[in-house]
Amino acid sequence: MTAAKRRLGRGLEALLGPSTTEDAEQSGDLRQIPLDDIGPNPFQPRHMFDEQAITELANSLRTSGLLQPVVLRPTDDGMYQLIAGERRWRAAQQLGWSQIGAVVREVDDRTLLTLALVENLQRDALSPIDEASGYRRLVEDFDASQHEVAELVGRDRSTVANALRLLRLPQSVQQMVHKGELDVGHARALLQLPDDKAIEKLAQQAVHDGLSVREVEARTRGSRIPQRRPRKAKSGHVQSPEARRIEDTLRRHFQTDVFLTDKSNGSGRLTINFYSNDDLARLLELLLGEPFDG
Repeated sequence: MTAAKRRLGRGLEALLGPSTTEDAEQSGDLRQIPLDDIGPNPFQPRHMFDEQAITELANSLRTSGLLQPVVLRPTDDGMYQLIAGERRWRAAQQLGWSQIGAVVREVDDRTLLTLALVENLQRDALSPIDEASGYRRLVEDFDASQHEVAELVGRDRSTVANALRLLRLPQSVQQMVHKGELDVGHARALLQLPDDKAIEKLAQQAVHDGLSVREVEARTRGSRIPQRRPRKAKSGHVQSPEARRIEDTLRRHFQTDVFLTDKSNGSGRLTINFYSNDDLARLLELLLGEPFDG
């Protein structure tokens, strides 16, 4: 990787422009651009926008004004393309605004895609499939290695590699992940199956029956999940209803077995099980709020 590319990875935040409209105005970067002169980002990795969220944002703009400018790049025909701020642009259109506060940057196509990815990743606005598709486009259209992609978007290389693996799923299963019917843990487990038909069949069962990640993993190995037997503490202490409710809540959240042993003095032990390296990586990301890079 060249030094220029490494600088790009570290300097993406600056290319996204000032964080507030006030800052942009003070720096002299703020411009008022007609909404009709602005087109969407042709490299936008996000394919679904929540219309209710756009309406709520429009209400906020009506009340408080534009707190953060959109970021644009000029095109050869005198128009502009969005780099960042498509939700704000859509909300402004909904309000009937004629123009919007903007910061203009000169960037190439590769940087445009990278900035769009970074903005959406920062806001946790991408589905796992949209994220993976964005990475693949950087790899295939701009000849970036997985390591380069990771540096550009501020992710660990293993995170990029695991995301790209999701695109090996059949399209119908990718749609289930995209819509949130299956999570990434389910998807990684399904990839262990030998062919698309088997993946689709088990994916449909997982959605229909509400299977946990562990249950899907067990079925990919051709085994069945043993029924959990009621536990009795050695001391004879009976688990409280509150502890059982906590276990059930954490099982649903982590999609794996969770055991809580509570003692009468208020202490205890919380155990979260994992059943593969991918499962552990998934749990660490849930617990830490970001991919584990230890």
